[in-house]
Amino acid sequence: MDTITDTFIRMTNGGSIGTITGVRGSVVDIRFSDHLPAIHTVLTVGEGTIIEVYQQQDNHHVSGVALTPTQGLSRGMQVTDTLSPLKVPVGNKTLSRVFNVFGHTIDRLPEPSDLEWRSVHNDPPPLNRRSTKSEIFETGIKAIDLLVPLERGGKAGLFGGAGVGKTVLLTELINNMAGSKDGVSIFCGIGERCREGEELYREMKEAGVLPNMVMVFGQMNEPPGNRFRVGNAALTMAEYFRDDEHKDVLLLIDNIYRFIQAGMEVSGLLGKMPSRLGYQPTLSTELAKLEERIASTDTGAITSIQAVYVPADDLTDPSAVHTFSHLSATIFLSRKRAGEGLYPAIDPLRSVSKIATPAMIGDRHYQLAQEVRKTLAQYDELKDIITMLGLEQLAMEDRNIVNRARRLERFLTQPFVTTEAFSNMKGKIIKLEDTLDGCERILNDEFKDYPESALYMIGVVEEAIGKQEYAVGESKALDKKVNHHS
Repeated sequence: MDTITDTFIRMTNGGSIGTITGVRGSVVDIRFSDHLPAIHTVLTVGEGTIIEVYQQQDNHHVSGVALTPTQGLSRGMQVTDTLSPLKVPVGNKTLSRVFNVFGHTIDRLPEPSDLEWRSVHNDPPPLNRRSTKSEIFETGIKAIDLLVPLERGGKAGLFGGAGVGKTVLLTELINNMAGSKDGVSIFCGIGERCREGEELYREMKEAGVLPNMVMVFGQMNEPPGNRFRVGNAALTMAEYFRDDEHKDVLLLIDNIYRFIQAGMEVSGLLGKMPSRLGYQPTLSTELAKLEERIASTDTGAITSIQAVYVPADDLTDPSAVHTFSHLSATIFLSRKRAGEGLYPAIDPLRSVSKIATPAMIGDRHYQLAQEVRKTLAQYDELKDIITMLGLEQLAMEDRNIVNRARRLERFLTQPFVTTEAFSNMKGKIIKLEDTLDGCERILNDEFKDYPESALYMIGVVEEAIGKQEYAVGESKALDKKVNHHS
């Protein structure tokens, strides 16, 4: 099989030869006597080292960041200028495959042939090509569709600390995209654990969604330059399906914080003065270059859902603040709700969407979402009183609010297709109309005499009636059995 450097040299004729003058971690200084390579040009050393040019220091010297490990590099070694930026393959032959940042498959299957290769450095679509109308992107997940409707061609952030269910939610969205829409999903793993990548690949294969999906990984053990570019590689693949195939693309990024973190490492290696909390001074520009390529155009749309790790759950952290400015919806996952078993653990009071207006989602949806939020907010305020004095000390009206809120909380839980193996519950994809209908009936106290557990982990609200009837039947059978024995 070709080495990575063979691929680059075969795609280009190869340019001038330079000499390494210094190696500082992942940063390599190179001297060229004649032609100086342009920024973003790929340089190769030996049979496996790839370097991307980041800085031109003077007429003869450049600094590059290695996208592969730098073990074995030393001063005096020869470097080849490929005259080409980093490229990845695009097209239908990439579907169902797993790639690294260099466009090589890492799923142990034969490399696809006759592929078209494109640069990972592209400009955002011009304003005159961008779509001016807003549409809802339905996910089939009750809590998101009701309270945080996503925009087609928009960017949604999935905020949460470690272990609250970000990756599980992303996996479910991929499954729902393949099941209900004629679109393509691209999963971009930035700084992913190799275990998570392997599990995701296996789950997608078992769920039958792999034929409409491409996976791109820059693993946690890769050098920072590699992790910093894998988002660009995934976007180039997504842009092909949007612009050439005129399809809707769901781009899932896990985790955008690792992109910022990789940029911070690269910046530090290049000796730039750090900004607040050690972040790179170019944080805002780097993030904007990536985010502005995600857009809806006259031919198709790239809708992006990005997991955002929040360091120490601190929303004032610069990484979280800068990410916020690009998002049309923010979904917060709550550790407290996860601890209570309310999955997906979406915090209904902190999660917001910019398109949740009557003009965009319709009066009925808007009024119901507002009523649900209001009920849950009132319950939140009453929790302290309940803890100190007990539910019995509340006025009847407040008690009704608590009963409605607790039933709404449980109705907004949902069994996922991707967790069937762990939960032994069949996953559900719920239409928006069914979600609105269920919430309306709960707010009208139709289920006030039903136990809360009847509404937990169900799909449509009618399932609660069946659950209750089954529980009553079981109880009567048990009573009959006890009476018979006595």
